[in-house]
Amino acid sequence: MGDTEPRDRGLAEDGTIRREGSLSRVPAAFAPVVEAARSRITDAFGPSRLHSAYLYGSIPRGTAIPGVSDLDLLLALRDEPTEADRTAARSVEAALDASCDPIDGAGILLFGADTLLSRLERNDMGFFVACLCTPLLGDDLATQLPRYRPTPLLARETNGDLHLSLPRWRSRAAGATTDAERRNLSRGAARRVVRSGFTLVMPRWGGWTSDLDESAEIFGRYYPERLDQMRIAAATARTPSTDPAVLTLLIDDLAPWLAAEYVAVHGEKAPRP
Repeated sequence: MGDTEPRDRGLAEDGTIRREGSLSRVPAAFAPVVEAARSRITDAFGPSRLHSAYLYGSIPRGTAIPGVSDLDLLLALRDEPTEADRTAARSVEAALDASCDPIDGAGILLFGADTLLSRLERNDMGFFVACLCTPLLGDDLATQLPRYRPTPLLARETNGDLHLSLPRWRSRAAGATTDAERRNLSRGAARRVVRSGFTLVMPRWGGWTSDLDESAEIFGRYYPERLDQMRIAAATARTPSTDPAVLTLLIDDLAPWLAAEYVAVHGEKAPRP
């Protein structure tokens, strides 16, 4: 892999996956964005509703690019999200996007804290909080979650439902009428495909990375015949495309093959209610 070989495999000395982000890694250009998020979340969700808030993605990893990267947030609520909570989250997203020049969009995930700690979510959203999220507000749920290793169980429960996304992506592609809709679809689908490609081979590789280019190259060690397609997916995840050929490659070629291979190797993710 040459220069794309990670310096380590994202593991602690005991072989568990290290938490990848930190507030200390937030690039200077995004520090005001993080403070604005902290303030707006506090105002919109008081202590009676909000258990804790987290950053994830490129900003806490220190790789965000001003004007290109988006702001990703997860809120753990004291009980399950209501429609009022979702409305408040959408208002916070819109306000942050409109007032913070360094970001290109903001997204908030809402979950009840009990759901994030549940046995069903232990190897999916629990892992997400413990290893991929950076605490911003409140008590860190990671203290109540296990340490994680790059196992087949983790692979199955994180992305063993890729096949369920295909009909939705195809419907969105068929109904897209604007370049903005196509860009949003291509970015979301490409990110999911690259991450699924990586977790497909994660147990064999024996580590963790969220870097899209590294993920594509690591995947290509085990599936070289699909490496060029995965590189296109990684590029599209960073720079969304409106090219119909790119969407066709992602949604009608690479993703269906990957979904079938995933189920064959790891099995299907446990069904959710």
